[in-house]
Amino acid sequence: MNQNSEILEKLALCAAACEMCADACLDEENVKMMVNCIRLDRDCAKICYTTASFIASNSNHAQHLVDECMEICGKCAEECAQHDHDHCQQCAEACRDCEEACRSFSGVNA
Repeated sequence: MNQNSEILEKLALCAAACEMCADACLDEENVKMMVNCIRLDRDCAKICYTTASFIASNSNHAQHLVDECMEICGKCAEECAQHDHDHCQQCAEACRDCEEACRSFSGVNA
């Protein structure tokens, strides 16, 4: 596998966790309380998909997206960690893992 396989895997897992979390949040009794979580989940999934695409194609612009992805993953992890739902806790963990993978990628490619 190529040298970027770890970050690509973390990006895919994070995007999937965010999609599942957003969907599960819509089923929660107090959906209004979950609005920020849902919005961050959606943003995080989108930036993860886009970042993975740029990394996979060896784009010269990948680093900019990795930096933005790291920031959004961190914010999404913070938001999800505030909620006791299993899907939010799992999403927070996936976001933290992805944030760390982005940080490692940035350190290697700085």
